[in-house]
Amino acid sequence: MAAADDSPDSMGDPDATMPGLDHWFARDLAGLYEEWQPSPAPEPTLVALNTALAIELGLDPTALASAEGLAVFAGNRVPNGAVPIAMGYAGHQFGGYSPRLGDGRALLLGEVVMADGSHRDVHLKGSGRTPFARGGDGKAAIGPMLREYLIAEAMHALGVPTTRALAVTATGEYVMRDAALPGAVLTRIAASHIRVGTFEYAARLEDRTAIVRLADHAITRHHPQASAADNPYLALLEAVVEAQASLVAQWMLVGFIHGVMNTDNMTISGEGIDYGPCAFMDRYDPRTVYSSIDHAGRYAYGNQPNIAQWNLARLAETLLSLIDDDAQAAVARATEVLDGFAGRFDQHWHQGMRAKLGLGSTAAAVRAEPDIDAAGDRECIAGWLELLGAHTADYTGSFRALADVLRGDSAPLHALLGDGSDVHRWLAAWQPRVAADGVAALDRAAAMDRVNPLFIPRNHHVERVLAAATGGDFVPFEEMLSVVTSPFDVQPGREAFAGPATIEFAGAHQTFCGT
Repeated sequence: MAAADDSPDSMGDPDATMPGLDHWFARDLAGLYEEWQPSPAPEPTLVALNTALAIELGLDPTALASAEGLAVFAGNRVPNGAVPIAMGYAGHQFGGYSPRLGDGRALLLGEVVMADGSHRDVHLKGSGRTPFARGGDGKAAIGPMLREYLIAEAMHALGVPTTRALAVTATGEYVMRDAALPGAVLTRIAASHIRVGTFEYAARLEDRTAIVRLADHAITRHHPQASAADNPYLALLEAVVEAQASLVAQWMLVGFIHGVMNTDNMTISGEGIDYGPCAFMDRYDPRTVYSSIDHAGRYAYGNQPNIAQWNLARLAETLLSLIDDDAQAAVARATEVLDGFAGRFDQHWHQGMRAKLGLGSTAAAVRAEPDIDAAGDRECIAGWLELLGAHTADYTGSFRALADVLRGDSAPLHALLGDGSDVHRWLAAWQPRVAADGVAALDRAAAMDRVNPLFIPRNHHVERVLAAATGGDFVPFEEMLSVVTSPFDVQPGREAFAGPATIEFAGAHQTFCGT
């Protein structure tokens, strides 16, 4: 970790840290934010810097790791010309509407302009109270900020659209939760922080221009193809429905449970955001819930597609007056788009599940066996999931073990699922299906390994490394970050990271929002 030195002589060129930040959101959307300054950190130190992401953003990692960069990450200084803003948004939280949420402990510094002209938000989380704080202290503890860093980078490595972490900075002060915990600030990067809740906030202002400006901004920034449609605002809704259907399908394919799918945690861009009470499922069970506050299982693993569609209906409600002047016609047109969510989700999920089971190359192929048709893949998938559930098998490990069957080694699979007749019946049906198009078994196994991770952020390891980091030891966190950012690769000596938690741990494990 690098300690701060705020003496004038220690500071580099302020423009070298984050040069040329744009302020597109602030320019376009007055009334949807409050200008605010971050709270200074007394003794900041740099805990984690995402060098690869910095380079991708066109930023200089050396400048970011300097005293000036550290001061920006900690909220002690803002980049030259930056006007930090706390973004306003509303939200349905566990189904109940809250009209004024917003960035209670976060600030948007501005946007990095990429070489292709796209923008990436630079956002501080845990930088102090704002006008949206609702009584909170505006601070963050180091454990939850490192959790978000770890999960976001794991998701990125898995190929799932996500916000990302550029840095975590310890503040040198303690925040009070159940106990006094070391404070930290997360620097988060996103295509934008525009949420369904942002639209809900704009709609409640009773100023039609606010929702028009927001919708036009979202179209230009995220879904420009909608601008050419006969009805751009209906096309915007359709684009967000598609983006979220794809995202949630990818979550489900890797066994991810967001934990708090409130409308203020659903982006218009289709990136995952706010990794608080989230976790990856160990043993397959669609009812799995890890969030300590989800008592009714609203956001359980298997319920995520339904909740996504429900959230999108809330987005549609904010756009009705833009979709059609006739209220009934607007509802009918929006409903038709929303009704398409299930089919879009199913298409993404089914395509991904076929690839995970080695069926991916057979969709468009003419089958060697006429009785093995593509429609039968659904039965194969359903049977596989039924097996996983019946044997409470590890979700991630079972897919990797299935590829080993194609290599002639069925022992790993039987260790997870047992050696019963139900397993043999399913394998007897699956093996001719995967062999039908003539792809060599070893090639198919390799293709399966490219979509089925060996390593995910296993919950017991996440808790272990965060506990160590809270105590000041960051080596376990750094090792786990290295593991989960190469999720498909065999990593000798790190096999323990691939195994699920004990049943006792899994049964008692809960995650928390960290506020």
